[in-house]
Amino acid sequence: MNAILHKMVGQGLLDDQAAQAVDSLTASGEPLDEALVAKSGLPEEKVLRFLAEEFCVPWADLESNLPDKAFLMKFPARILLTHRLLPLSQQNGTVTVASNRLFDTIGLDELRLASGLEVHLALAPSAEIARCINSLLGVGADTLQSLVSEAAEDGIEVVDAEGDEDMDIEEAAQDASIIKFVNQVLSEAIERRATDVHFEPFEDSLRVRYRVDGVLREANVPPEVRQFHPAIVSRIKILSRLDIAEKRLPQDGRIKLKVAGREVDVRVSVIPMLHGEAVVLRLLDRSAALLGLEHLGMSQRDRQVFESALNVPHGVVLVTGPTGSGKTTTLYAGLSRINDTERKIVTIEDPVEYHLHGINQIQVSTKAGLTFGTGLRAILRHDPDVLLVGEIRDRETADIAVQASLTGHLVFSTLHTNDAPGAMTRLVDMGLEPYLVPSSREMVVAQRLVRLICPDCREPFAPEDMGALRSQFGPDAPETLYRGRGCRHCQGSGYHGRTGVFEMMLISDEIRSLVLERAPSTAIRRQAATEGMNSLREDGWRLVRSGRTTLEEVLRVTKDERTNGISASHYPAATNDGPK
Repeated sequence: MNAILHKMVGQGLLDDQAAQAVDSLTASGEPLDEALVAKSGLPEEKVLRFLAEEFCVPWADLESNLPDKAFLMKFPARILLTHRLLPLSQQNGTVTVASNRLFDTIGLDELRLASGLEVHLALAPSAEIARCINSLLGVGADTLQSLVSEAAEDGIEVVDAEGDEDMDIEEAAQDASIIKFVNQVLSEAIERRATDVHFEPFEDSLRVRYRVDGVLREANVPPEVRQFHPAIVSRIKILSRLDIAEKRLPQDGRIKLKVAGREVDVRVSVIPMLHGEAVVLRLLDRSAALLGLEHLGMSQRDRQVFESALNVPHGVVLVTGPTGSGKTTTLYAGLSRINDTERKIVTIEDPVEYHLHGINQIQVSTKAGLTFGTGLRAILRHDPDVLLVGEIRDRETADIAVQASLTGHLVFSTLHTNDAPGAMTRLVDMGLEPYLVPSSREMVVAQRLVRLICPDCREPFAPEDMGALRSQFGPDAPETLYRGRGCRHCQGSGYHGRTGVFEMMLISDEIRSLVLERAPSTAIRRQAATEGMNSLREDGWRLVRSGRTTLEEVLRVTKDERTNGISASHYPAATNDGPK
């Protein structure tokens, strides 16, 4: 057995069985470091630190020893990314390079030949090296670098955003490097938990941004990407089966992807801008686990109120909020709770975001003439007990949903309003008769999503201005708040994941009377508050008290509701359910 393995067994790092497995692998030609990572069961960093000490190779601390981006650009991105090499510094014609491979020197030899410099090795974990290279060079750096060099070698003049004659765009879009770059962007977006990807062309740059946890973050892409913008857009159009020759009109399409075994549905929107076509991709992960009601973030009181609405025999339950606030997830969680063999549940959606076993789901197709209105009429002939209408967009859909509830059906739907009381006046504004709106409604839920403090870097702190804090919280303002310091896990943001804040309004007789009188939403809010409704901001304070989110995050996504000059902070305080 290898002397190194004997030493590791003696130090208790390996047992005999693992040592034998590593020894067998090295006997077949596998380098010792790679065999240890594969068969020892030890973390890569622990293996590499042991080997660094044994072979007197320096350890690279990438947290405090990151190279300058300009320095890194001197070396071929293809070699760095292929072999996971990270040049750290240069001194007297010698470059110190971080690698996770002690015995495989092919990459170092390639870098030595390409740069003409002597290379010295330092060890670091492969994941850390890849993260640092991507953060410094940007996504797809090797792909774009090869595209630029190929174009120069072939004498190709790069397409201008407004030009049509310099290059065959369809042919360029089918280029392997363009295909690879688009795939790299999509893979990184999914890895970073992005819900949207934005390609935004400007006069001398192409900005790529990901929406992560509801906030846009700029992706690091090489500056050369701008000259390949038309080919990138055409590649996306080909994937979504759009007309690549049409550059003057907006287009919408869809792509179905499978990334690392996960099915992702991508909604594509292309709109002509001043400096070229902008693209937004909405990513819907079909393989994502559907959350139950207990995981949505509702307080115990709100969950009991919501569950009581699920068991009524007929009526309309509305969930309101802006795009991307989690309305559909809340409704699906509710449907899953009441999904059994005794009820027939039918949904009509655009698009169908989750596949639910035992529930009949219909996809809207406007091209074929299947709209929410026509589909809803047809659904009523299928003897349903419960209906889900993806969104009430117009009077026709609202009318049919109300009539369905009045004829003995339980109807769930979403509506775009800022708060729960505003949903009542919004339906009247759509053209519904005021007497129909309160008679059919059972409950309105408004919701937002707030970011959660990253558990890996969460830290307590004492607020500096307790006076300002008490003006928001009232006299029971907490002495200690929490925040995220920022780490690798949360990409430096201090936040990781989101949860909901909710505003639950049950339709009482008093609220019905106000709607019949065409009272403004402020009057409806005042009445709901006296009946125990907590505003979105008040529900957010519950999460701040329990240390799950920050004061700034609640202030970002909610507003201070005022009714006749009375601040929402004067409403009854939300219940603190404590950490979950």
